[in-house]
Amino acid sequence: MEHTHTHDHSIILKKVSTAFIVGISLNFLFVIVEAIAGFVIHSLSLLSDAGHNLADVAALALSLLAFRLLQVKSNKEYTYGYRKTSILVALFNSMILLVSIGAIVFEAIHRFFNPELIPGRTIAIVAGIGVVINTVTGLMFLNSKDKDLNLKSAYLHLMSDAVVSLGIAIGGILMFYTKWFWIDSVLSIGIAIVILVSTWQLLKDSLRLSLDGVPENIHVDDIKTTAKEIAGIKDIHHIHIWAISTTENALTAHLVLSKNSTVEEEKNIKHELKHKLQLKNIHHVTLETEREDENCETKIC
Repeated sequence: MEHTHTHDHSIILKKVSTAFIVGISLNFLFVIVEAIAGFVIHSLSLLSDAGHNLADVAALALSLLAFRLLQVKSNKEYTYGYRKTSILVALFNSMILLVSIGAIVFEAIHRFFNPELIPGRTIAIVAGIGVVINTVTGLMFLNSKDKDLNLKSAYLHLMSDAVVSLGIAIGGILMFYTKWFWIDSVLSIGIAIVILVSTWQLLKDSLRLSLDGVPENIHVDDIKTTAKEIAGIKDIHHIHIWAISTTENALTAHLVLSKNSTVEEEKNIKHELKHKLQLKNIHHVTLETEREDENCETKIC
């Protein structure tokens, strides 16, 4: 059983690493193509999007680094290893997306009042390539995006880039036929709003976890109810729940047991509670016990 679990984990790690490497490689090549095209036709929108995509490539590289660091074993200085870096990188990635939104809006407002003559057909073709690349690489993270904040971040980065490229392609087509160059600015602001909506939850989640807040979908009251359903547990308090990484959670708590509980019964109670908490996505559990006739506040717990 243990061998199978390790084997499955290795397969998942390999698939995710492959997705990151393919995403980084294809998007970096597209950045080069988009930047060259922008310089050749003097398109500020393509150059701006190339810079935005380059920032996302860097974010993907950081996400891959954080994912690899999850596999580093703990040591005397870092007893949890480097797992926390996955949370910090997720926070950093969400901030990059917000900065990108600011850059898009700033440029859109500037271009609205100072429209430039742009070859719409060329822009549509280049942006269309971006739609294909970002969509294909983004879909590589679709099945695993809800398992880890950094995988979700990578998915959001790539799909938001696909939306941006689609908006630019549509703008290019409309500008080609109508010569209404202000359309590019309006679409850019709309795209920025879409990215903001998709990024806001990621920012909230990563910020909460970086402050050791209770992870999403884990509720203290639910933990209390689960514990009290186990025979022998009279109460549970001093509960602390936090995220070790974007995939692993920890809990410490004090259990109040029946005053006549034996050592063997205490052992079984802890084992049962830890099993139930494992099903609630809490992987590292530390439990202290006291009897119901003891007062935790008057002794060192």
